[in-house]
Amino acid sequence: MVKTYGDLFLAARRALIASQGENAAPYARLLLSQLSGKSQAKLIADHDEPAPEALEEQLAAALARLDAGEPLAYLLGRWSFYGMDLIVTPDVLIPRDDTMAVTDLAILHLRQLPPPQRVLDLCTGSGCIGLAIANHVPTARVSLCDVSPAALRVARQNAAQQKLAGRVHCLLGDARQKAPEFWGKFSLIVSNPPYVTREEMAQLDASVKDYEPHLALDGGADGMDFYRLILRNFTSALQPGGYLCLEFGMGQEHAVGELLRAHGYDTLRFVRDLRGVVRAVSARLPEIKTNV
Repeated sequence: MVKTYGDLFLAARRALIASQGENAAPYARLLLSQLSGKSQAKLIADHDEPAPEALEEQLAAALARLDAGEPLAYLLGRWSFYGMDLIVTPDVLIPRDDTMAVTDLAILHLRQLPPPQRVLDLCTGSGCIGLAIANHVPTARVSLCDVSPAALRVARQNAAQQKLAGRVHCLLGDARQKAPEFWGKFSLIVSNPPYVTREEMAQLDASVKDYEPHLALDGGADGMDFYRLILRNFTSALQPGGYLCLEFGMGQEHAVGELLRAHGYDTLRFVRDLRGVVRAVSARLPEIKTNV
């Protein structure tokens, strides 16, 4: 029996309900649009038209990949974050709503700092945080930094796609190494570093463990390795009076707070994500006191 575009849409929606819930329909339409080459409006108009057999086979193959655990974002090659449609590949983490908390915090502080604000998005991955900042703080000049050349390629593509290349540039750099002095000082450093503990790495859902880059996930035995490294290596790159904004995992706020205080930061502010989990912190590097 020949299937219509409507039949294929319903099949895709049924397959996505378990993982996408109320978003199953828009993602099913997006997937079918990508496979067919038709706009979503055209798919709706052609709802009762017969679909090519080849398209049915392509959809079946795509749904089989999803059933095997491959994230929808990698299958689509795109994902939405902070109102942006971003390119994503298996070289970068999939942007998640959790990360909106640290992004909101960074934007809040930047709007209170004198322009032009120099921003470093450390461990940038897709560039999602830094690009959201550049979109919402027009006076900011943002550097996207990652140790992975492949991740930086994705970030650079996203900067170009968002038409932000004039205010955003990419830096190949490693949070595990001392910040180069020639980079100068930043008004704000923001990071969503690897924070999954070694024990948690072994227990991750297969859709994460088998597909997303471990380099961006593994935070060491206690999940704190990169917080220690960032504070040790990048505090020198933050201007006095500037802010460090960090995302962290569930239950890690006390450990991160202790590290920040031990390195001389003050005015700590913790915020929750959309699920109510304490997810991010900002901390101020005190001004240098001078004797008059």
